[in-house]
Amino acid sequence: MKPNLNQVAMKNNHKIAVIGAGSWGTALAVLLAGKNYAVELWGHSADHVDRLIRDRENRKYLPGILFPSMLLPVHQLKKAVEGTPIIVMAVPSHAYRKVFVETVPFLCENCRIISAVKGIENKTLQTMTQVMAEVIAEKNLSAKNIELGVISGPSFAKEVAKKVPTAVTIGFHNLQTAKEIQNIFVTDFFRVYSSQDIIGLEISASLKNIIAIAAGVCDGLGYGLNTRAALITRGLAEIQRLGIALNADPLTFSGLSGLGDLLLTCTGDLSRNRTVGLKLGEGKTLDQIKSEMSMVAEGIKTTQSVYDLAQKLNIEMPILEQVYNIIYKNKNCSEAVKDLLNRELKVE
Repeated sequence: MKPNLNQVAMKNNHKIAVIGAGSWGTALAVLLAGKNYAVELWGHSADHVDRLIRDRENRKYLPGILFPSMLLPVHQLKKAVEGTPIIVMAVPSHAYRKVFVETVPFLCENCRIISAVKGIENKTLQTMTQVMAEVIAEKNLSAKNIELGVISGPSFAKEVAKKVPTAVTIGFHNLQTAKEIQNIFVTDFFRVYSSQDIIGLEISASLKNIIAIAAGVCDGLGYGLNTRAALITRGLAEIQRLGIALNADPLTFSGLSGLGDLLLTCTGDLSRNRTVGLKLGEGKTLDQIKSEMSMVAEGIKTTQSVYDLAQKLNIEMPILEQVYNIIYKNKNCSEAVKDLLNRELKVE
């Protein structure tokens, strides 16, 4: 019988590792440490970690949120991961494989790893759980009984850290594991649902960032609420189309990770991806936009990944195609919208 993860974490000094000290990793670390788990928050930069230790807050990515006493920033992966039954991966998708490969030697038996990352790897077109599964297979670690899952849903880091009521979904193939992790994360302001549809959760989480860029473009061009509503609706159709082709559960796309996160990211002022689109619509170049942002907008790199994936699977995704053309082909934003509207008429 598999051990109860909550009991294991409690016996092991409540220890949980969060890998990635950006805004989202920090918010989750604060949430878990606030439940009296001993959380070790790993950051790749020793200088950044030193500042976290000194300031007891992440002034670069999440200013104003003080760390609970149970949160310990660390720079050594071994210290954070070794002997830890629950690990949350919150590093950007483009660095995910590298960091996970470095993490693997310290993984203990029966550990559970939760991806909190919304992106698809450019070269392999894999989701983050697929990346981890491939690395685990390459390292011959199947005997360690490591389970992989994902956390996803409409959840801006700043609002979670401020204890604004939020609802998300935890997904594992084993529903019992999903329910155990669900209980570890849940609080009186952070409601957690469980799911077995990992691929559906990851596809929803990744593609909504692309649609958010498109929504930002339309807002930047000065279009109205009608435009945004149409874009969100048709964007959801594209997400569902690709997800079903990858054997996701269609119901996932009407849930928190699907429609919920799409609405938040396309309309919220805290959305980095919507901000990218907004500035593109206002006429700024991508290089200018990147230079002005301190945090990663996953949708930029994910646009390339999903475009390649859609081409590979022969899935029609017109909004994705126009976002790709704007970002990677320097297409004029107004022309992109015009081409979307002038497509052949179809039955919905």
